[in-house]
Amino acid sequence: MQFPPNHSDDEKKPGGQPSEPSPPNWQRWVGPALLIVLALWLLLTLPNMLTRFTGGEPTVVPYSFFVEQVIADNVSSVTFAEVTLRGEFRQAVTPPDSGGVSVRDFSVTLLPVQDSELVELLRTHNVTIEAQIVDTSPLLLLLINLAPFVLIVAFFIWSTRRAQRQMTGVFGFGQSRAREYTVEKPQVTFADVAGQDAAKTELVEIVDFLKEPEKYIALGARIPRGVLLVGPPGTGKTLMARAVAGEAHVAFFSIAASEFVEMFVGVGASRVRDLFRRAKEAAPSIVFVDEIDAVGRMRGAGLGGGNDEREQTLNQLLAEMDGFDQTESVIVMAATNRPDVLDTALLRPGRFDRQVTLGSPDRKGRLDILKIHTRGKPLAEDVNLDELARTTIGFSGADLANLANEAALTAARKNHKRINARDFSDAFDRIILGTERPPLTDESERRVAAYHEAGHALVATYLPNADPINKITIVPRGQALGVAISMPEDDKYMRSREYWMATMAMALGGRAAEEIAIGSITTGAESDLRRVTAIARRMVANWGMSGDFGLLNFGDDERQPFLGYSLSQGRIYSEETASVIDNEVRRLVEEAHQEARAILLKHRSQLDALAQELLTNEVVNRERLLAIAGVEEDTVPPAIANA
Repeated sequence: MQFPPNHSDDEKKPGGQPSEPSPPNWQRWVGPALLIVLALWLLLTLPNMLTRFTGGEPTVVPYSFFVEQVIADNVSSVTFAEVTLRGEFRQAVTPPDSGGVSVRDFSVTLLPVQDSELVELLRTHNVTIEAQIVDTSPLLLLLINLAPFVLIVAFFIWSTRRAQRQMTGVFGFGQSRAREYTVEKPQVTFADVAGQDAAKTELVEIVDFLKEPEKYIALGARIPRGVLLVGPPGTGKTLMARAVAGEAHVAFFSIAASEFVEMFVGVGASRVRDLFRRAKEAAPSIVFVDEIDAVGRMRGAGLGGGNDEREQTLNQLLAEMDGFDQTESVIVMAATNRPDVLDTALLRPGRFDRQVTLGSPDRKGRLDILKIHTRGKPLAEDVNLDELARTTIGFSGADLANLANEAALTAARKNHKRINARDFSDAFDRIILGTERPPLTDESERRVAAYHEAGHALVATYLPNADPINKITIVPRGQALGVAISMPEDDKYMRSREYWMATMAMALGGRAAEEIAIGSITTGAESDLRRVTAIARRMVANWGMSGDFGLLNFGDDERQPFLGYSLSQGRIYSEETASVIDNEVRRLVEEAHQEARAILLKHRSQLDALAQELLTNEVVNRERLLAIAGVEEDTVPPAIANA
């Protein structure tokens, strides 16, 4: 469901809808004044226009022809009007150069006013003579004379208003730029948010307070002033905040924390004051600050450069959150994926005293999210959303929305009427692996890529603790020349030491296969080496999985203020400890490497067979991999991997 359009006005119409600020008095009179001027112009010019369009223009005849008709007594009447003469013939005649058309009404142009005998000639032949007085209305003359002046004044007023709008960037810094969403239009509700049932349960109390604050106030209860939404990117923090506003049916002010900070000191604090003033006037309301770590980082730690403007903005935010009365129905919600860098004063009780964690959804949550994002999309019968939810382990809500959208785009490119399972498979590969590139043409590179990916796949297949391989390909995608896709079979939140050792062995299986089958090594294992080094370091310094190093944790020390060290301080352990960590990391990586080599040497024939299969078909699915490896599996492989 689309969220309502943005509004940034201070005033609101009855019913909760925001309205434009009242214009200055002179602007109110501009419209009526223009209407009056237009009416006077129509009043003065409309009669002549009607006469011209209804009566038609008389035929212009030469002056000599006109005189001949007067002498022939064929002119009944004439009317003098400035330098023109209009008249009527007694009988229709055909003037020269008229194309043979007979006329009775005529006009004469370029009247020779110096012809003094004309009037006497007309009298002699009994022609009725009239004179037309040209309307020279004083009001019309006044309007004509004032028109340039009015245009100049109007241009000056327009220029002034435009300059004021441009100067708002300088003199309007203190005004909040928060977007206010009206409560009268359809909004996001909890029905539009899936996969975060625990977070919904936490926020139901906030919704209930905004709907019925008297119930809590009567009992002396104090609702949390601030709610901090914490979670990785793409888990729906902003969507959840909008859903709370939609469920409570209250005003919703949304702003990014970076919009508070400007080059001038004091601007951010002024904007904070203006934002909370507007929220209090629209109460009950919700103030949502996205990416609050942009202004809420720990003060005095040197993180972010010690920016005075940022610290003043944070101080004002702390003061405003403390300034809420017990009866004020204003809830401050904020979102961040870095709660570890926030100032402790911001997280104390009375400010952001409640934290709601939004993590990656489980299998049921992924299924519900896929149902939401495939709503309205025509799906083929072979699309199994339950299998998609099973296969997309680790996907966030944003990833699943992107998967559904990419599948629709893929189906449209192929001119499909419905989105089928193959479209979802291609979209999955595109998201995980990148865009498919042209196949390798050099046979030596294809052989190296085939053995490299075969090494990954076989090591993972023969290790019971490794994630199963779903697909192997040597078709280049993204920056990789080949990929062996491994996905866990179920959601897991804790991993054992055996799992990480198997994961490192699988990652080093490509390098081990090159050593065994090719006899040399290439640069193709760069990303694998980077990955295993990171895993080994975390095993040693974070998880206590190294027997020689012991149960010590020195990982991510620059982001752990609870250890008592400044965020700007460097490494918190000695050089000797760093050397021990490096030695342990090297030992774990080498142990995984030797295990991968041992597996591939034992199953050399399967390695050659799988590499040849890749060279022939370029893609090998899980069933074919298990057949080559001689391993049986009871579980049915995911549909998306076999598509």
